[in-house]
Amino acid sequence: MASHAASPLPPPNYDESAVGKVVLPDPLTGPDGTVVTTSDAWRRSARPHQFELLETHVYGRRLPPLPVTVADGGVERVAVSLADGVAATRVQARLRLGPEPKGRLVDVLLYLPREARRVPVFLELNFRGNHAQHGDPGIRLSTSWMPKDDAAGIVDHRATEAARGLNARRWPIEPLVSRGFGMATAYCGDIFPDRADGRPDSVLVSLDRPVDGALPPDEPGAIGAWAWGLSRILDWLVTLPEIDPARVAVVGHSRLGKTALWAGACDERFALVVSNNSGCGGAALSRRNFGETVEVITRRFPHWFCPAFAGYAGRERELPCDQHTLLAMAAPRPLYVSSATEDLWADPRGEFLAAVAASPAWRLFGLEGLEAAEPPRPDTSIGDRVGYHTRTGAHDILLEDWTFFADFAARTIPAAR
Repeated sequence: MASHAASPLPPPNYDESAVGKVVLPDPLTGPDGTVVTTSDAWRRSARPHQFELLETHVYGRRLPPLPVTVADGGVERVAVSLADGVAATRVQARLRLGPEPKGRLVDVLLYLPREARRVPVFLELNFRGNHAQHGDPGIRLSTSWMPKDDAAGIVDHRATEAARGLNARRWPIEPLVSRGFGMATAYCGDIFPDRADGRPDSVLVSLDRPVDGALPPDEPGAIGAWAWGLSRILDWLVTLPEIDPARVAVVGHSRLGKTALWAGACDERFALVVSNNSGCGGAALSRRNFGETVEVITRRFPHWFCPAFAGYAGRERELPCDQHTLLAMAAPRPLYVSSATEDLWADPRGEFLAAVAASPAWRLFGLEGLEAAEPPRPDTSIGDRVGYHTRTGAHDILLEDWTFFADFAARTIPAAR
C-alpha cells in the first residue's frame, strides 16, 4: 500500500457553490468562552487567548528574542543614483542573530532616500537573495543555499551573476524611495532554508530548538523562524538614525505573506502589516474548500507550520481558530490584504472574507475595519484601518500593489507632528 505522503494530492476546488456554509469562531472570544466588548478586555483576555490558539494549532510557539550584532566590518553606506534620477543611499549589513558561534548570519539590504531623516520603511523577506531584488551591481551576491534553478541563475544551489535583478519587478525601489520610503529586505534562506530538511541549517539551532526526529506538535517551523528573523532585523533597523522606529511596516508575498502576518502578530512594534497573495495558512480562510487546502500545503511543505496543523487536513472546520483570527492580531494597528484576480489557488474571496471577519477587533477601538459585503472591483483599494484590493493578474507582487501599500501607509502611519 502506498504511503499517505506518496499518494496523489486531491484536485483543488474552484467552484464557489461547492464551498458550502462556513461558520467561523468568534475572534473576540476569551479563554472562558466570553466574547469581549472592550479594547481593554481584548488586550487582557481575548487577544492572548486567540494568539495561543494560533501558536498551538498553526504556527508553533513564538520564539524568544536573542541579541543581534553587526558582523564582518560593520554597516556599509553608499550614495547611489537609481533609475529615473532617484538619489538614494544603499545600506548593507551582515547581522548575526544570536551569539557566536551558533548565531546565523543574515545579509540585510536597505535603500533610503538621500539625506533621509526618520523615514518610514517597508521590511520584507525575499525568495532568491538580495542581489535578485535589484540590478544594482553593488549589492552583495548571496552565498547561501537556494533551490536549484538554472534558468534563474541558481546553479548547484548557489546564485550566480546571472541572477542579479531577477525579481526587480517585485521590489520597485525607485518609486517608493522617491515617495520618501525606505525599502529593506533579506533572503529568507539565510534564516531557514526553504526545504523540508532545512532545520539543522536554520536559526533554530541557535535557539536550541529540536532540528530532527519527531517534533512536539507546537514546535515552530520555517514560518515561525522567518517571522522571528524579521523581528531581529527590526531590532537593528530601529537603531539607525535615518529610520522612524514607529513607522516600520512588515510586508510579504505568498509564503512570505503568511510570514509577515505571523510576524505582525508576534511583534506589535510593526506599525503596519501587509499580506500579498498569502493564501492558505495566510490571509485565506482555512474552512473554505477552495484552492489550496491544509492537506495540500502541509503535504507539500511540511516544514512551514507546526506539526499540529497537518492534523487538520480534511478537518479544517474543527480548527479552534481560523485565519481571520490571525488578521485580528494586527488590531488596532493598520492591516492591508491584497489578492490577484487569477490567483484562485490563494482564494482571493477567502482572503477578503477573512479581513471582513477580523474587523470586529478594530471596532473595539472605535476604528473601522473592512466594512464591505463584497470585494471591490479589481484594481480598486478599499478600507479604513483594514485595507484590501484585488489586482488584475496572476500570483505576484508588482508596482500596482506597492502603490496601494504606500498610499495606505502614508494615510495610516503618518509621521508624528
